[in-house]
Amino acid sequence: MITYSIGEVAKRTGMTTHTLRYYEKEGLLPVIHKNSSGARRFNEHDMECLEVLECLKSTGLPLKEIKLYMDLRQKGDTTLNERLQIFIRQKKRLEDQIRVLNESMDKINFKIKFFEEAIKVGEDKVFEKNDELKAECKRLFKGKSK
Repeated sequence: MITYSIGEVAKRTGMTTHTLRYYEKEGLLPVIHKNSSGARRFNEHDMECLEVLECLKSTGLPLKEIKLYMDLRQKGDTTLNERLQIFIRQKKRLEDQIRVLNESMDKINFKIKFFEEAIKVGEDKVFEKNDELKAECKRLFKGKSK
């Protein structure tokens, strides 16, 4: 069986040796075997687990959820539904984050329009002259003048 040192794994994956040790310490990887001198030796299964970890990390899953997923994965197909639920929860979290980001973007776009208009008229008291901006401000900032 082909095995790889932690340095070789770091080069192949682009992860640091510190990250690899951290993943092992946190129990995110199956037991990593060590040679007679105590050096870690990674096999192809370990490499596959690292690919899964990186994929999960790229979805924004919290470390606790990644750990849960990896534990469930080790238990096999009887955990398929539980693993599905992890992704359903993450999708909901991401949808909530996207909603908040879109609201922030709307406010930024409003502020850009506001300042563009203020520059055109030479003052920042543009609400008196632009009912559209005044209405948009009330909608975005719940009636507060921003």
